[in-house]
Amino acid sequence: MKRILLLMALVASVMTMNAAKKNLIDRIEPTDWYVGMKNPTVQLMVYGKGIRDAESVTTDYPGVVIDSIVRLDSPNYLLIYLNLREAKAGTMTLTLQKGKAKERVTYQLKEREMAGDKRIGFTNADVLYMLMPDRFAQGAGHNPQVAGMRTYKEDRTQPSLRHGGDLNGIREHLDYFTDLGVTALWLTPVLENDSPDSDNGFATYHGYATTNYYRVDPRFGTNEDYRRLCDEAHAKGLKVVMDMIFNHSGLEHPWTMDMPANDWLNVPEWLGGDRSRYLQTSYKLTPVLDPYASEVDLKETVEGWFVPTMPDLNQHNPHLMRYLIQNSIWWIETVGINGIRMDTYPYAYADAMAQWMKELDEEYPNFNTVGETWVTEPAYTAAWQKDSKLAKTNSYLKTVMDFSFFDKINQAKSEETDPWWNGLNRLYSNFVYDYLYPNPSSVMAFIENHDTDRFLGNGRDTLALKQALALLLTVNRIPQLYYGTEVLMNGTKEVTDGNVRKDFPGGFPGDEHNAFTREGRTKAEQSMFAWTSRLLKWRKGNEVISKGTQRQFIPYNGVYVIAREYQGKTVLTVLNGTSKPATWEVSRYAEVIKDCNAAKDILTNRRYDLSKNVEMKPRQSLVLEF
Repeated sequence: MKRILLLMALVASVMTMNAAKKNLIDRIEPTDWYVGMKNPTVQLMVYGKGIRDAESVTTDYPGVVIDSIVRLDSPNYLLIYLNLREAKAGTMTLTLQKGKAKERVTYQLKEREMAGDKRIGFTNADVLYMLMPDRFAQGAGHNPQVAGMRTYKEDRTQPSLRHGGDLNGIREHLDYFTDLGVTALWLTPVLENDSPDSDNGFATYHGYATTNYYRVDPRFGTNEDYRRLCDEAHAKGLKVVMDMIFNHSGLEHPWTMDMPANDWLNVPEWLGGDRSRYLQTSYKLTPVLDPYASEVDLKETVEGWFVPTMPDLNQHNPHLMRYLIQNSIWWIETVGINGIRMDTYPYAYADAMAQWMKELDEEYPNFNTVGETWVTEPAYTAAWQKDSKLAKTNSYLKTVMDFSFFDKINQAKSEETDPWWNGLNRLYSNFVYDYLYPNPSSVMAFIENHDTDRFLGNGRDTLALKQALALLLTVNRIPQLYYGTEVLMNGTKEVTDGNVRKDFPGGFPGDEHNAFTREGRTKAEQSMFAWTSRLLKWRKGNEVISKGTQRQFIPYNGVYVIAREYQGKTVLTVLNGTSKPATWEVSRYAEVIKDCNAAKDILTNRRYDLSKNVEMKPRQSLVLEF
């Protein structure tokens, strides 16, 4: 009997020790880190029940110094700040002790694959191709129901549910991108969005409600799949841009369920910290720069929640901001991305975002980040660009998005170009204000994206589309295309956003229509693809476009002309902005044509005699080089 009691006591003791060990640490973020960074400090966020009350944290790893331990308001988090200035790569052991419980955890310190200045970002020599992983293509071996994820459905008949695209589907079609002629891929967020589908059809297929910042969404694949995609893209000459969100997280993130600190989220005092309610953002970004902005307007912009399912993060909490900064660095080092697109940029605190950009620029001087700045006035957008004299504080943000160009081109497509304001005059007026930008070459222009109606609407006006693309791909901008434009994908947001985020034809099992191949495209799709590809491949490596000066002429008799010039070479983009035939009076453009008598239209290979007027068809586009 004594032996049985002793055995039972021993088993109980082991179970207690294992339980204590299990409960002490759940996970550590970042999952690993790199030595040799310019900033030698790394913050480790330790998750675990009651971990805040650990009495000691120690390590005997050579060169690692524990600078500080930060105990937050929640008992279930502990922040450990390490200094790695003298540390070498290897496996470090941390020892945490809480009462009688002691746990040793190993933590990997890695060598960097390359110095920060070797990381090359996207530039105006690139063309970014934006796509949504859930809607582009499904790879072999796709699992339609991943265990452990909250309730979700894959149903391609429903525009607001998951459709089952994944990272391997994108990787399996890398040759399509090179055949098209784009040079960089911008994927909408790939990180875990573990929110359940609801009765009203809400899903997070779009990716903008992160629930784990260090894990690719298992429905898209694994971190290793993401790394493989980046590696194989790089091998084919394609860069990869990662979509990130610092303004908000997903409602199901552990931080929302258990806030690390009372000010981790923007939860207004007058709501008494009731997280079942929220302050709704006004979606108006102007108060951030408005010199006359009221406090209530500014507060609604930067502290209001984007939607009820996306809690607003407080970037003024220094520990949260350090976490986010590190996360961006970790993905650069771990998978080798070439750029970041930051969602909802002005909704976050400007000074905190500037801190992030400054640190990223110091570590990766040749990297690039583009911020979403959705206001259609050039003065607003220009104020967000690095070194702007219009802003009180330097944002250090190299690239901004030209929503003015988007707005003007979408108005012009259905207007006649008159002698004053309408039609292509709107584009002329857009570029007039380039003097506001510190660097116009680092402004990203586009004609559509995942948040807008497709440029074609519900139609297929290829003349207007070709005119828009001819301008987009030859002006002094970083151009961005939206997936499927080259094969005439259309749709509007009138009923649901999902109608502008349709599946790429041929990307999913059972698709009868395959736009990935010449044989699978319709005659109209192939014509548009071939036209776009010809322009893209001509643009690639073309220094007249990436380095040349830009000169524009006020639209005259309905014809708009932009000239690019570099080292004795000239490119003229000539657009008839009317639905009638027009005469391009070439003598008016003698300053750029000079003594050239002949030029080749790279879109058709036709040669034009520039010693006399050129008759243009309705909405015709010419891209002439000489």
